[in-house]
Amino acid sequence: MLKPKQMSKVLVVGHKGMIEPTIETLHELHVMHIEEYSGGDHFKIGKPLAGAEQDSKKLLKLRSIASFLGLAKSYPSGPVNAERLSSELEEKLEALDSDVSEKLERKLSIEADLKDVETKIHEIEPFLGIPINFDLCRGYDSLHVFSGTIKKGMDLESKLRDITSEYLLFTNSTGIIILFIPVTHGTEVSDLLTECEFSEVRAPDISGTPDALQIDLGARRDSLARDIESLASEVDSIKSQYKEFILASEEFLTIETQKKEAPLVFATSDHAFAIEGWVPDDEFETVRSRVEEVTDGRVYVTKIDGAVGGGNGGDIGDHGDCDDSTVPIEFDNPGIVKPFEAVTNLYSRPRYHEIDPTTFIFIAFPLFYGMILGDIGYALILLAISLYGRSKLHGEGWNSLFTVLIYCNISTLVFGILYAEFLGFPLAGLPGHPGLIPGWHTIEIMQGLGGEMITYPIHRTHAVLTLLVVTLIVGMAHINLGFITGFSNILKTHGLKAAILEKVSWMVLQLGAIIMLLGAMDIIPGILPVGAGVLVLAVIMMIAGEGAVAVIELPSILSNVLSYSRLLAVGLSSIGIASAVNLMAGILMDSGGLLVVGAAVVFILGHGINTALSVIAPGLHALRLQYVEFFGKFYEGGGRIYNPFGYKRIYTEE
Repeated sequence: MLKPKQMSKVLVVGHKGMIEPTIETLHELHVMHIEEYSGGDHFKIGKPLAGAEQDSKKLLKLRSIASFLGLAKSYPSGPVNAERLSSELEEKLEALDSDVSEKLERKLSIEADLKDVETKIHEIEPFLGIPINFDLCRGYDSLHVFSGTIKKGMDLESKLRDITSEYLLFTNSTGIIILFIPVTHGTEVSDLLTECEFSEVRAPDISGTPDALQIDLGARRDSLARDIESLASEVDSIKSQYKEFILASEEFLTIETQKKEAPLVFATSDHAFAIEGWVPDDEFETVRSRVEEVTDGRVYVTKIDGAVGGGNGGDIGDHGDCDDSTVPIEFDNPGIVKPFEAVTNLYSRPRYHEIDPTTFIFIAFPLFYGMILGDIGYALILLAISLYGRSKLHGEGWNSLFTVLIYCNISTLVFGILYAEFLGFPLAGLPGHPGLIPGWHTIEIMQGLGGEMITYPIHRTHAVLTLLVVTLIVGMAHINLGFITGFSNILKTHGLKAAILEKVSWMVLQLGAIIMLLGAMDIIPGILPVGAGVLVLAVIMMIAGEGAVAVIELPSILSNVLSYSRLLAVGLSSIGIASAVNLMAGILMDSGGLLVVGAAVVFILGHGINTALSVIAPGLHALRLQYVEFFGKFYEGGGRIYNPFGYKRIYTEE
C-alpha cells in the first residue's frame, strides 16, 4: 500500500507466425507495459499487420465526423457487440460519411454566402439615406465621382459654386458625400476636398439604392441564418441517430489500430519477434501461462534477471542494472485511497523505490480541509453538490475529484460539529451571546493558553492562541512524518548513515529547539545548555550529510512549521465572511418591508460566494501543505506512468 506495485521486466520471444495471437492475448490481458524497440544489429523494427492503414484511415474519418457533429463522449446505455459492429461498420460508415459530407458542404456554402452578405451590408451602411443607385457612381468618361467623408462643419457646396455650377452633390446624416463633377474641374475640386479633409469611402460594386439594398440584404441574412439553424437541427438529428455507433466504432477502430500497429515497437527478424516490457509481479504467471497456452508453447515468456530497469535500443537480451526511473509506476492502493492518486499525480508519480505518499494524503488532506472550513452548513451544501456531481459526471477524473470532495466534506462536517458552526452562526451560546439552538450552552473544560477557556463546542474566535499552538503541533507532526518517510527512502537507496545524517538530523534539530524553549520558559530549569548542545550536534550531522548548504536551509524548518498556522487563519477568514453576510442580512431583515427580500438576496448570494470560496481556499491551502511542506521532506517523484498495452472497453464488448 505504501509503495508502487512491484514490477518484473519480461521478454516475450517467439516464432513470427505467432505474432498475431500473442498481440491478441497481451491486448486482452492489458497488463504489459511494452518498451519501444529502436533498432539494433540483429533485429529490426517490426511492420504493421495487414489492414492497419485501412483501419487508421477509417478512424481518422470517424474522428473528423465526430468533431463536425460536436460529439462528446458519454456513458452508453449498453456496450455493442464488437463482432456485429465489425460486420456493419463499412456500410454504415460510408452512409454516415456521405450524409455528413453533404451537410458540411451546405454549411460551408451557407457560411460563405452569409459572410458575403454581411460584407455587403457593412459596405453600404455608410451610404444609408442617399437616394442614388450605386450603378450611377461608376463608368463615366466625362464625369469624376468622389465618395467619402469631409470634415464636419465645412460648407462644401458654397465653395463648389466658386469653381463651377455644374455638379451634383448627395449627402447624408453620417457625413458621407457623393459628388459628381465634370472631369475638367477634377483637379480644382480635388484640391478643395483636400482642404476639407476628404477621406475616400468607395461606393460598393453593387446595383441598387443603399436603403433598398439594406432591406434586401437584411432579409437575405435572416434567411441564411434560418438555413443554418435548420442545418444545425439536421446535424443534431444525425448526431442523435449515429451517436452510439460513432462512439462504439471509434473505440473498435482504436483497438484494432492499436493491435495492428503494435509490431512497430517490437524487435523482429525474418523468422522471430521479441517484445520487452514490464508486468506487475502478481500478473507474470498469468501472462506466461496464457501466452504459452494460446501459442501452443511456440512463444516463450521469461523474466529478465537482475534488471532493475532497462534502456531502449540495443540488441534484445543486452541489459544491465540501471536507474529505477525506467520502471513504470502503477499505484497499489485500496479502493478507499485510490481517488487520492489524482492528487499525487498532480505533483508526480513516485519513483520505483520511493514510498507512495497517497495514503498520507488520504489522511492529511481531508483532515486539513475540515480543520480549515469546519462548518456544518457548508459541509452539507458541498456534500450534496459532490454527491450529485459524482452521479451525473462520469469518467475517472470526475469520479476522483468528487470522491475527494466527499471525503473532505465529511471531515468538514465532523469539525463543524466540534466547532458547532452553521453558515457562520454559533449553534451553542456563550455568556451574553445566545447560540442558534436555544438552551445549548458551551461547557467549560479547561484553561487554555493566554487565559483562554477551552470549551465544548470550541469557539474558534475565542480560542485563537490555543488553536494556533494546536495547528503548529499538527504541522510538526506532519513534517516529521515526512522526515521519517524520507529516512526510509534514503535507507533503501543510500544506506543507514546517509539516512541518519540527512533526515534524522532535522528531527534532532527540532528536539534541541524544544529543549531550549522549555529551558528558556523555566518549564524545565537548567536544561537550556542541553538544548544548545543538541542543536549543535544536529547542525554537525546536517553538514556531514548535506554539506555546508544545510546551514542555509536551517530557517526553512521554522517557516515550514509556521506555515501550518493557515489551518486556523484561513478558517477564521471564512468565519469572518459568513458573519459579515449574516450581520448584513440581519440588519435588512430587522428593517422590515421590502428590505426582507434584500435580506434573503444578501444571505443567499453571500453564502453562495462563500461556499465557492470554501471549495477553493481550504483545498488550495491543504494542497500546498502537502506539496511544499510535506513532500519537500522526502519526496522526489518523477516516476514513469504505467501504460499497459490494451484498452479499457466502454462502448464495445467481445
